[in-house]
Amino acid sequence: MPHPALGIDCGDSRVGIAATDPLGILAHPVETIDVRRADPLPRIATLVAERGIRTLVVGLPLRMDGSEGTASEKARAFADRLRMHISGVPVVLVDETLTTAAAAAKLRAAGKKAKHHRPLIDQAAAVEILNEWMQTLPGDSE
Repeated sequence: MPHPALGIDCGDSRVGIAATDPLGILAHPVETIDVRRADPLPRIATLVAERGIRTLVVGLPLRMDGSEGTASEKARAFADRLRMHISGVPVVLVDETLTTAAAAAKLRAAGKKAKHHRPLIDQAAAVEILNEWMQTLPGDSE
């Protein structure tokens, strides 16, 4: 079973983190790590240990035509660093196209101004990444 899973929205300034429940029914925001102040890898390793995480899901930013660019290269490099830092937990990449836009729209609908809630948007984007990944998993076969 791939759950619980940790969703990761990595950016140049912040890394948004979300997690699934142990059964993979829901994803919820966890925290935002300011990468200008701290390396996110040790904190992610701590979350993996504390929560018994079985899968790490990293958002892969693709262009609208499906091709990869500089942001994709950074996400792939981050995923490689995760694999080296946290052994025994699979790292999967999931298309995160429009997840930040979807997260910002949901926060606006809830009455939050995106400008003042960027850390929340990063967490909400990580939730969207996990939701996208969960939709690709095979049905309940256990």
